[in-house]
Amino acid sequence: MKLDSLISMASQDGRKTVAVAAAEDSEVLEAVAKAVNLKLADFLLYGNEGEIERMIAAEHPVLADSSSVKIISAPNNTLAAEMAVKAVKNKEADVVMKGNIPTAVILKAVLNKEYGLRTGAVLSHVAVFEVPGYDRFTIVTDAAMNISPDVEQKAQIIKNAVKVAHSIGIDLPKVAPLAAVEVINPAMQATVDAASLTMMNKRGQIPGCIVDGPLALDNAVSQIAAEHKGIKSEVAGKADILLVPAIEVGNVLYKSLIYFANAKVGAVIAGAKAPIVLTSRADSAESKLYSLALALCSASK
Repeated sequence: MKLDSLISMASQDGRKTVAVAAAEDSEVLEAVAKAVNLKLADFLLYGNEGEIERMIAAEHPVLADSSSVKIISAPNNTLAAEMAVKAVKNKEADVVMKGNIPTAVILKAVLNKEYGLRTGAVLSHVAVFEVPGYDRFTIVTDAAMNISPDVEQKAQIIKNAVKVAHSIGIDLPKVAPLAAVEVINPAMQATVDAASLTMMNKRGQIPGCIVDGPLALDNAVSQIAAEHKGIKSEVAGKADILLVPAIEVGNVLYKSLIYFANAKVGAVIAGAKAPIVLTSRADSAESKLYSLALALCSASK
């Protein structure tokens, strides 16, 4: 599967609007320009109006007269985040996107009790990778939000990832809760949690997917490795979603796929009332575009 397919999916789901907090960022504006060119969405750009206009004139003049873009002045980052979140809350936009703004500032607005986008669920990071040599997407969660989730939080993280998977056409995703070994060891909490999540899935507490674990990474993604170790499972070797036990594992796996495997990625924060595009400043415009497309697919469902 190619991430370009997300762009096709997003363009077929009806025109949506993205609210960008602190849009005065070169990579963000490049992603916006690409999205507008592809007729993916309309954009509300909140931030320093003069700086946004200057950057558009210098780098993306096609946006200057575009009916798909509206610039709204926000005197500081806090207000830019608040205005972008309120736009979604008031149904003026469908997706929130982080611009040149600290993550903590936009998340504070998202979680605001008065105007935020809380649902009561855990917010989690869902990354969809196109890995060279693989014929399917690899979804990694959670590499950026939850530090050391307990079993109930992991169940919610799976549910968030399953909703994203459904939105991009994976009807019954296979979920592998990762650990270092396949046997349950009380001294290794990841294995105990994985077994609990597997049972919760069998009892219908985590619907819309197949969960089986614990599984080590090799046995989750390689049928050859799973067969070699004699592991019989609906998930082993065919996992769509890799649930990591803690943020350090997710962070290393995420960056290893990008830097060692040359994988492409799009990612969203799920679990709020609307998808949140919370890309890193180090992410390329291409990655931001894929994340936008993923968010638009998620918003449609």
